[in-house]
Amino acid sequence: MDAIEELLTRGVENIIPNKEKLRALLESGKKLNIYLGIDPTATNIHIGHAVPLRKLNAFAALGHNVTFLIGDFTALIGDTSDKESERPVLTSEQIQENFKTYKKQAEKVLDFSKIKVRFNSEWLKDLQFADIIKLCQHFSAGDFVSREIIKKRLTEGKKVGLHEILYPVMQGYDSWFMDTDIQLGGTDQTFNMQAGRVLQKDLRRKESFIIANGFLEGTDGRKMSKTWNNAIWLTDTPDDMFGKVMSLRDELIVQYFTLATGAGMEEIGDIQKRLIAKENPMTVKIELAHRMVRELHNKQSADGAQKQFGLRFQTGDLTQATLPTIRAGRSLIDTLVAGGIAESNSAARRLFEQHAVKINDAVVPLANAQKPKAGDIIKAGKKAVKIIA
Repeated sequence: MDAIEELLTRGVENIIPNKEKLRALLESGKKLNIYLGIDPTATNIHIGHAVPLRKLNAFAALGHNVTFLIGDFTALIGDTSDKESERPVLTSEQIQENFKTYKKQAEKVLDFSKIKVRFNSEWLKDLQFADIIKLCQHFSAGDFVSREIIKKRLTEGKKVGLHEILYPVMQGYDSWFMDTDIQLGGTDQTFNMQAGRVLQKDLRRKESFIIANGFLEGTDGRKMSKTWNNAIWLTDTPDDMFGKVMSLRDELIVQYFTLATGAGMEEIGDIQKRLIAKENPMTVKIELAHRMVRELHNKQSADGAQKQFGLRFQTGDLTQATLPTIRAGRSLIDTLVAGGIAESNSAARRLFEQHAVKINDAVVPLANAQKPKAGDIIKAGKKAVKIIA
């Protein structure tokens, strides 16, 4: 597989308008303007966030003009593409504070010597109201409210702020201002990225492209999220990172090699063949854990984490070592839901009614349930999690 084919397929869910046109452009030898934007609404990056960062880095390695855009101005609104309610409005001070640690973490994945960093306040803060009106004329409010997540909120009687309609307009202006050829982002960003294509086409008569990446699943198989305590963070210690990887379901091994490591596609193909041939998934998972820790920390840390895991294996503590780890919720029911043991509060209560919930192998009635503490192992059927401090 050549470098361009890997760019267009590895972890890619969709290319707009199509893959063939983009391949032709990439093969033309032209240096393209490519960007990925992030809003610094949080301080930590998990390895799911790092998927598009890896794609951005791959374009930089090929010599294209690559920009890592900090949405310090768009963060004043907050993107609600994947949210069921308005995001709280952040102050400029909060945004700056959030970004302080973001770049340091991103450096684990991005080579900033080949990538420009810009802030969209450079151009968005200078727009006049008349400019914004002109930009809005390129878009339909109907397109915005017809989005599934917005339609759901409206149907449920939840507020949809008028300012939220401006978010894709602002993101589209980012793309136009930087004369973007390719925008990178998750599939949940497709609507917003389309705004950039509209402005490039209307104002420059220029075709631009979108590469929408898929999502890396969390340790429990759901979308990686802080809410569900199923994320592997770039700030995790080597031991924690190694242990979390070892807690993955076997069917996620190939996905993690593909989206969360720099392993070549030929190597990943060999790994897939080994698993199909019934090689012990534990052996392959150890290779995955070592590689991820090595890439995000260093080889010495990876060797040490693997050694610690091996010691737990030798002392018979492998079950605990490979359990997903979560922080306790406000109650035991909250913890069951957050840990993926129960799908909802009502499902958690049914588990108690069936006397199926155990803490440290002792059945716990709901009436006697207390908030779990660090070190507790909570089980229900084949599912289990370990509480961390």
